[in-house]
Amino acid sequence: MSRTHEDIEDELLVLLCQEGDSEALEALIARWQPRFARLAWRLTAEREAARDVVQDAWLAIVRGLNRLDDPARFRAWAYRIVKNKCVDWTRRRVAQRSAGRDLHHSTVEVAEDSQNGTDSSDEVELLRKGLARLSEEQRAILSLHYLDGMSVAEIGRALEIPVGTVKSRLYHARNRLRQTLERTES
Repeated sequence: MSRTHEDIEDELLVLLCQEGDSEALEALIARWQPRFARLAWRLTAEREAARDVVQDAWLAIVRGLNRLDDPARFRAWAYRIVKNKCVDWTRRRVAQRSAGRDLHHSTVEVAEDSQNGTDSSDEVELLRKGLARLSEEQRAILSLHYLDGMSVAEIGRALEIPVGTVKSRLYHARNRLRQTLERTES
């Protein structure tokens, strides 16, 4: 796998952070905050929760950065932390909900939020609605692959699942999205 200029810059920032460089930490946060926020939003389906989760994740990342032996693994390591914080949030949320409440409420909120968005493109709106109908897992795997440009192997490391499982989940998520979009267009 060839490394890009961005990969090398990330590695340098991690090394500088490990040496205590606060400006490098600010640069690392600026580079990765939007990506982590996008993943957290996809997994929690709530903007405020995503902000809280990412803040918690950054605390864990900063605390654990010195234990990261290979700066080239930052991306997968940090995504795994964000994912785990989202799982923790979801568990707390489910535990707090009363038995009679609908567990799919957050998906409805995402669909409503997308209807109030500023993008007027019918195709983008159709895609947003289709994504809102997918499971959190399916939205997350599509987001990591297509929006964050992660390879199958990187997704596997980030989510702590085998490469074959990543491929299978990507396949099923794409098919589910395609079916949803076809039904919506009809």
